[in-house]
Amino acid sequence: MRTTRRSATFGLLALGLAACGPPPPALAPATRDETLVAVPNPAFDAWVRAFRGRAQAQGIAPGTLDRAFRGVGFLPGVIERDRNQTEFTRTLEDYLAIAASDERVATGRAMLRRWGPSLARIEARYGVEPAVVTAVWGLESRYGARRGEVPVISALSTLAYDGRRGAFFERQLIAALRILENGDITPARMTGSWAGAMGHTQFIPTSYEAYAVDFDADGRRDIWSEDPTDALASTAAYLSRFGWRRGQPWGVEVMLPQGFDTSLAGRGTTRSPASWAALGVRGADGRPVPDHGPASILIPQGLGAPAFMVFPNFGVIARYNNAEKYVIGVGHLSDRLAGGPPLRAGFPPDAYGLTLEDRKLLQRRLTARGFDTGGADGVIGPDTRAAIRAFQSRAGLPVTGEPSRALLQRLI
Repeated sequence: MRTTRRSATFGLLALGLAACGPPPPALAPATRDETLVAVPNPAFDAWVRAFRGRAQAQGIAPGTLDRAFRGVGFLPGVIERDRNQTEFTRTLEDYLAIAASDERVATGRAMLRRWGPSLARIEARYGVEPAVVTAVWGLESRYGARRGEVPVISALSTLAYDGRRGAFFERQLIAALRILENGDITPARMTGSWAGAMGHTQFIPTSYEAYAVDFDADGRRDIWSEDPTDALASTAAYLSRFGWRRGQPWGVEVMLPQGFDTSLAGRGTTRSPASWAALGVRGADGRPVPDHGPASILIPQGLGAPAFMVFPNFGVIARYNNAEKYVIGVGHLSDRLAGGPPLRAGFPPDAYGLTLEDRKLLQRRLTARGFDTGGADGVIGPDTRAAIRAFQSRAGLPVTGEPSRALLQRLI
């Protein structure tokens, strides 16, 4: 979970688009990041010695501290990442192009089949549909493919020592030590993101303590295992705890009437679906939306782009991550995993006059010319911009890294 945009609960290692989206679907081989290797730091070592006293005062046994801090060191890359968390302004279109990509949907459906019996038992106990739990899994760690490999004790110690959010990370560190003391995991296996989020669905330690469950009854709440059962059940337990209503959609795509009063949009305004229907709001299929409870209208990319009627379950997902695009991403991905269609409404062309399909074509053409964009998802990120610059340089064009219709035409 990315702590800059979370409601102090979980972590999003997977969200390579920072505030607005999961990582590109391609999984390149992991490379060693030297900034995440411990380096000597006498001041950090002094902080650890002082912290051990505070931890013992809170009930952490000396033996646990000895095991936990064996080999722990200062990780400069953790500080670098904490200082440079960019709040990207990705559009909803870009977000969903990755969050609910064809590849992510196909993988998620395969995971639903593979773990179907476990997910059915989880639903029976907690009342959260398998597709919803699987969608959270898909966004948080790409179905377990990106759980994080940073030693959690080193990461949390580094952040607590740094002090920018020292009190928060020291609480997380104490919680992590209690998890080790409880025997759920060993220090060597307690790995996660640079900010200390752990496992298939990226719990931070305090959330793990409060909500993780031992669903397979093996005596450990193991959210790190190759078997994701405990992690998926823990996610369902969390959503259930915050009021998930089985059978209620998170939201539905709607059509707004011409002249819709946009001041009525937002989660601060709640009406019954019948009241919205009286104002001319219809489902994407043209019919009135069934009464699933009090509802709000969201138009995250403005009029002329997809609009949604959202219900109380939207707010439950927001407890997991309060970024609006994240909640829509989980909701829409869960609908797709359950067999639902893509969004019916289109998005307008971007600032360059390109549609999503135009951008995908641009990426495919660049890659075919030998300028790898890292995939053709329609999202103009750093890899695509680097490919554009390389092509422009090779072609003797002004090197801007910017897409355009003229560039697309030149590539066709």
